[in-house]
Amino acid sequence: MYKAPYITGNTEADFAGNQYDPTDFFEAEQHMQATARFEIDATAVSTILRGFNSLDKNNNAADLKLRSDWRDAVLADVLIVDVNEYAVRLVGAHAGRECMIGCPVSDFWPPESRPVLAELIYIAMTDTKQCDRRSREISSYGLLCNPVVTVQRSEETKYPEILFLTISGSVESEYFYSNLKASEEHYRKLFHYIPTALLRIDSNGIVEQYDQLKSEGVSDLEIYLNDHPELIDIANKTVRIAEANSSAVSLLGGSVPADCIGPVGYLFTESPDTARRIMIARFNGTRDYAEIAKVRTLDGRILDVLLSLTFPTFLEERDILFISLEDVTERLQTEAQLRQVQADFTHAARISTLGEMATSIAHEINQPLAAIVTNAETSIRWLARDTPNLSKVEQLITRIAASARRASDIVQRIRIMAAKRSPERALLNLNDVVNDALLFVHHEIDFGSIDLSVQLFPSLPRVNGDRVLLQQVIVNLLINSIHAVERSNGNSRRIVLRTDIEDETSIMMSIHDSGQGIAEDDLDHIFDAFFTTKEDGIGIGLAICQSIVKEHGGQMSASNHPSGGAHFRCLFPVEPLQPDG
Repeated sequence: MYKAPYITGNTEADFAGNQYDPTDFFEAEQHMQATARFEIDATAVSTILRGFNSLDKNNNAADLKLRSDWRDAVLADVLIVDVNEYAVRLVGAHAGRECMIGCPVSDFWPPESRPVLAELIYIAMTDTKQCDRRSREISSYGLLCNPVVTVQRSEETKYPEILFLTISGSVESEYFYSNLKASEEHYRKLFHYIPTALLRIDSNGIVEQYDQLKSEGVSDLEIYLNDHPELIDIANKTVRIAEANSSAVSLLGGSVPADCIGPVGYLFTESPDTARRIMIARFNGTRDYAEIAKVRTLDGRILDVLLSLTFPTFLEERDILFISLEDVTERLQTEAQLRQVQADFTHAARISTLGEMATSIAHEINQPLAAIVTNAETSIRWLARDTPNLSKVEQLITRIAASARRASDIVQRIRIMAAKRSPERALLNLNDVVNDALLFVHHEIDFGSIDLSVQLFPSLPRVNGDRVLLQQVIVNLLINSIHAVERSNGNSRRIVLRTDIEDETSIMMSIHDSGQGIAEDDLDHIFDAFFTTKEDGIGIGLAICQSIVKEHGGQMSASNHPSGGAHFRCLFPVEPLQPDG
């Protein structure tokens, strides 16, 4: 075992003379490479410490261990002035010297040893023997075995609040130590120059909060945050960005890494619920978490970023984690534009289908209009008699009102189908959607003398979907089947439409016609955009249908039925699986 030398000798040798110079302490000890050395400033807490001492006549610093709230508040205000290289490697967790200076010493001190540190600071600041050195053993610390922490106040009277802190111990070997140094240098280069934006996060404060909550019996952080939303603000202020690589600095609009370092809260100003979800995931022991969130950069831009975290396990450094940020702003904009193009194509396909059904639509509307005209003329004749038959007129007017409502329903149905609108998801019974779709094509079915067999499975589980888009799929498939039957030379003119339960998680809708089927060479291309076998077709109908089915989380397939003709099947996930009620 290579033993790191402890501080030895007189105070002047150790702390470099009569006039205090912040660099002397470190230059004098460069040979002590296994000793982590800190210079800390307790100015902000000196008055509190001495006031506490005035209440403690026996100078019993052990009482301080019982005052955890007071102790943590004090340590949070004791700031790091300087550190040597080994202190950075030992407790800086690759943060770098610049990131440690100016931070509370508690940010880089393990929770289990904080009572010892607080006690030594307390003694150093309140003991009348100003420059006496006090040491305590602590549990294994990083690379050190049997470490000893020592605190001593500056000998220079002009700087009574400056303390010198060392952590000394033993390492496995000089060879191990040099290899570790090389490994850490490799890590730093990898961290800073990797093209992915990375932030190293020090979450020590919130990890302690979690431990406290769990010890108090809190098992559901989501419920707890509903009653204590202030914990999110505490986390945003206490969890710190300790290091940022060059890619993160560029993404966040900074000039140097120091611009990005500080409380993590600014990352969540535009997406405050993201912080909440991350906290819940960490509390629940989730290993990985990712979501797309909006981030306001330091130069005022709003970015959409894919924010990813891998949380450390209990056996790892629980207070250290990394956040990776990927700018997906352009990707989301492109996807939005693509969705708009798809929506435009879907709308165009619907209009095209309605155009093919123009004769049927005209017939549908003409029927109630003709009935209205007939009943109105008959009513006039009954009223023109010497003795008007008001009872008969009342019957005719009732028929007129019913026909008018029917015409209005037809127009409304067509307007909904033709409208350009955003999808509106709802829990639907697919059988109801099928029945709505049949209203659009029943005239073509009747006019073509086609035998339509509709076999709907009762009490289908519901699907989460857009009624109009699903109607569009069914109408388009039925129109294609009608055309296929009309083009066939066979005597059979038959279409079978079925719904059924495929398995526990999905339901099925299929359409099988008695046409000539799909050419084998065309089966692999039947859903390609602009592929068509019709002389006057444009080839977007089936492509749109497949995209709608996929958008609903389903699958669509085409094949030739063993008995002849084309067979189209659509599978849709059920949500939730429950009978109609």
